[in-house]
Amino acid sequence: MSEIQDRVQLRPSWKSRIGGEFEQEYMQNLRQFLIQEKEAGKIIYPEGKNIFNAMNMIPFEDVKVVIIGQDPYHGPGQAHGLCFSVMPGVVPPPSLKNIFQEIHADLGITPANHGYLNSWAEQGVLLLNSVLTVEQNRAASHQGKGWERFTDTIIKTLNNEHSGLVFFLWGSYAQKKGAIIDKKRHLVLQSVHPSPLSAHRGFFGNKHFSRANSYLQGQSKSPINWELPLLN
Repeated sequence: MSEIQDRVQLRPSWKSRIGGEFEQEYMQNLRQFLIQEKEAGKIIYPEGKNIFNAMNMIPFEDVKVVIIGQDPYHGPGQAHGLCFSVMPGVVPPPSLKNIFQEIHADLGITPANHGYLNSWAEQGVLLLNSVLTVEQNRAASHQGKGWERFTDTIIKTLNNEHSGLVFFLWGSYAQKKGAIIDKKRHLVLQSVHPSPLSAHRGFFGNKHFSRANSYLQGQSKSPINWELPLLN
């Protein structure tokens, strides 16, 4: 393993599969871009230690469900490397509130008092944004810098090396991102995005959470407990 890969804080089960990406020119250019942005005094989310949190929460072989987001929240204290999730003490954003509303309608689970989705990740839900960093208060500011190619590699590797995964593709961006997924090997659940702008056009009532669990059980895998533990 090279010195570049040694510096990357990534679980061994992921690094052995995608670590070679860090040798590629596009990733070295991306690293330089992030360094220059920070040197220019710009605030970048999430913190560096949390950029690869989605992968570091779960060994590669334990992934069961993949939820594809777009880019991190850009407000202070929100993003911590899991798509749709916010840190404890932060009010859940509107899209996450709509996700909780659908879980309640689908499974009867009362929404938690927070939006911290670590317990999902610990059960094998990969909460993967397409772009893994963002500048404070500038949504989509790091699109087109190289992250998309990196996360495409993650999705391709999951598609090829796993069978029986569930992919949640909410909205046209995620659906385009997930177009390479083999629907014969995996369950692909698609709907509009849970954003307040679109949720009423087909996110509400999609029953993705119960459908995912039924499929996992049919694959002899344990279902996901979508109920979040209460935080003090």
